[in-house]
Amino acid sequence: MRALALALTLAAPALAEDVELELVLLADASGSIDMAEIAFQRRGYAEAITDPDVLAAIANTAYGRIAVTYVEWASAGEEHVVVPWTVIGGAGDAAGFAEALLPEPRMAFGRNSIGSALLKGKELIETNDIEGFRKVIDFSGDSANNWNGPSIAEARAEVLAAGITINGLPILCRACNGPAQSNLEELYRDRIIGGMGAFVVAAESDAHFAEAVKRKLILEISGLTPETQMARAE
Repeated sequence: MRALALALTLAAPALAEDVELELVLLADASGSIDMAEIAFQRRGYAEAITDPDVLAAIANTAYGRIAVTYVEWASAGEEHVVVPWTVIGGAGDAAGFAEALLPEPRMAFGRNSIGSALLKGKELIETNDIEGFRKVIDFSGDSANNWNGPSIAEARAEVLAAGITINGLPILCRACNGPAQSNLEELYRDRIIGGMGAFVVAAESDAHFAEAVKRKLILEISGLTPETQMARAE
């Protein structure tokens, strides 16, 4: 009940509000990701969204606030909104988002459906009663495979036609001796990302994950892009 009440409190201010950015965080919860890894991802995003540098980037935008939702994706139709749309305009808002993110149970299961996840992100942007100057889907995962649901190409084209940018956060390695897919960054660049200023920031390992999320958020919030379409966490 406490988590539900907090979610409702967070969601309420977002109605009919102008913001700099509408940002959908699409996080991998498919079969290759266990509960410990899901918790690890959530902590990384919670740390990043509350980081002083990220808050400074938000404060420096024209509106001084952004709207964010966190969604975990797996099979087609298995997209779970962990934290609903939340307007973040300062440290208190960011702390509330992080607090709501961490304790929620896992609800997305199955094999990758990247196409379905991208279309869910588009739906959330188009039905949220928020008006953002920019609209971005932030897609993360450890694979570029699409086992069911609409194709990546079909979904990507529909998202881009709606004026939404797709950025990518490929997770190259978690407790392994090599990347999940050796060319995952290139696959994200060629198959998934798109739109104005689209880019990829790779997380090379657990140690780099939170920093990669932080860097990506700052770029997205500020409306900037790295010098190349593909970049590592610094």
